[in-house]
Amino acid sequence: MGVVDTESFRSAMGRFPGAVTIVTALAGAERRGITATAVCSVTAEPPSVLVCLNRTTGTCAAVGEDGRFNVNLLSDAADALALRFAGVGGVTGEDKFTEGDWQADSRGLPVLADATVSLSCDVAEVVEAASHIIFIGHIVEMRSADGPPLLYEQRRFHRLSPLK
Repeated sequence: MGVVDTESFRSAMGRFPGAVTIVTALAGAERRGITATAVCSVTAEPPSVLVCLNRTTGTCAAVGEDGRFNVNLLSDAADALALRFAGVGGVTGEDKFTEGDWQADSRGLPVLADATVSLSCDVAEVVEAASHIIFIGHIVEMRSADGPPLLYEQRRFHRLSPLK
């Protein structure tokens, strides 16, 4: 069995289009958030999703400590917000939330008012995987709105359009 080098792996995985989300959490009274495309459904019963977060981020630490997180699926007009929460421009921590219409859901977690979908989750399982931690969350609250999501593929944002 051959060894796959990191750059080839990243290039290949970049071909997998992903929905762009901002995963948010609370670190005490402060909000934390990070752009993520490694988010997917796990089961319908109970309704569950998983998020993969780099273990060095404040968001990962906040989810691990608080045991809750919110997944905000971005609309196709939110590319600038996605870049902000990805750390472009050096903005960190609570300062990321100075852009966008951020509110608190019924549990106090940060939720983007114009997100296409927002999922408020309780951590049910944690899996450590090298540089990342996988959090499986049971969805306890959900909001959705009309409009297409923002997608990411080959290091670029894309808009979804139907074939017919």
